[in-house]
Amino acid sequence: MTMRPDPTFHASPKLAMEAPPENFAYTLLLSPDFSKPDALAVIDAKPGSPTYSQIVHTVTMPNKGDEFHHFGWNACSSALSPLAGHAFIERRYLIIPGLRSSRIYIVDTKPDPTKAKIHKIIEPEEVFKKTGYSRPHTIHCGPDGVYVSTLGGGGKDGTSGPPGVFIMDCETFEVLGRWEIDRGPQTLHYDFWWNLPRDYMVTSEWALPPQFENGIVPEDLLSNKYGHRLHFWDLRARRNVQTIDLGANHQMALEVRPAHDPVREYGFVGVVVDTTNLEASIWTWWREGGKFHAEKTATIPPEPAAKEKLPPLLQGFGAVPPLVTDIDLSMDDRFLYVSCWGTGEMRQYDVRDPRKPKLAGSVHTGGIVRRAPHPSGKAYAGGPQMVEISRDGKRVYWTNSLYSTWDDQFYPDGVPGVEVMANVGRNGGLELASDYFVSFPEGYRAHQIRLEGGDCSTDSFCYPSA
Repeated sequence: MTMRPDPTFHASPKLAMEAPPENFAYTLLLSPDFSKPDALAVIDAKPGSPTYSQIVHTVTMPNKGDEFHHFGWNACSSALSPLAGHAFIERRYLIIPGLRSSRIYIVDTKPDPTKAKIHKIIEPEEVFKKTGYSRPHTIHCGPDGVYVSTLGGGGKDGTSGPPGVFIMDCETFEVLGRWEIDRGPQTLHYDFWWNLPRDYMVTSEWALPPQFENGIVPEDLLSNKYGHRLHFWDLRARRNVQTIDLGANHQMALEVRPAHDPVREYGFVGVVVDTTNLEASIWTWWREGGKFHAEKTATIPPEPAAKEKLPPLLQGFGAVPPLVTDIDLSMDDRFLYVSCWGTGEMRQYDVRDPRKPKLAGSVHTGGIVRRAPHPSGKAYAGGPQMVEISRDGKRVYWTNSLYSTWDDQFYPDGVPGVEVMANVGRNGGLELASDYFVSFPEGYRAHQIRLEGGDCSTDSFCYPSA
């Protein structure tokens, strides 16, 4: 607890953009064969530093088999909420859930990121007992606590009851209990985020554990049994107020990205694949007349490919699907970045008109068939996956691993862990930085990135930009 608000908390997105640039990038490392513990890597992201784009510290966990995926801060700009904030708490701890183990690690980044260490470990039994949920997935720091989404319900295989969201105390990290009072028709889960002043949450859907833990289940995909709905919630009442079905063929509605400026009641969601034609899509949702609406606003076609160049999973299709597995929105709500993990493309859309995205930039790294090298000349396996944007919008970072068993299906030759960065032009456009290429230790893959002081998929804001 401090005597004044953390200087990395900002009332509005515009103020966040004016903050000093990040000096460090925190990146999750996972051991796909569970032969070693997962880890948190701290990377020097300060240009001109003698250790620029190198790992300067590693926090290795004491257990194996966690499968690190997504993580987040204990506190962020939402703490400045005028109604229920914790304005004097620090952005200090990273909360890292194990998607397979349901174990949660709390890592202390103070007094210096290069001395980060484990502060506390929450064992899975506490999560099961207090929530009935399993497979914790996404972390968001709210004004009244830490919110954690899950992908599994109870029971060994996570199918005894639906998954949902639970809340942790943002200082003691005690698991308090499940968030939902009335879930309505929601039975699957993936991502969630909110507009705090407008008092709504939006959640998306992926799958239940048997449909992802051992790899994608082709029969379920072709039968349209993965998630394809968006759920909208009254945030304070904790109840589902509306569900929108995107269509059963629009399989796996994943990351949700609301506009950062709370006066804007719209956002975006990426859909991995359309089972009728293999294309990926971006959808825009908005609220009008007291109701939420959603429409497909951008599509990305598959790329034809020779059968012998495709992994067995795709050989019957004769094409590479884009596989949009992550999206991220710049702090000024101007550019939406779209990871096409299958085709190896990072796309940049101008979304100032949110219902008419315009392609503004594109670069390639990796890809199932393309296998585009990095401008440094180094090989890049996998494709652009988890993407993170600096607060000022000038740098875009990404890694290359989706999920251990899915990596093996789509990239059977392996996905050695890599992190790269692209610079953003003043009027849009992307250019890969040849001097930023992080190779992680052998046997590790890289997933989500967090930036020192906050980033574009961490903070939510309580006041409009002036």
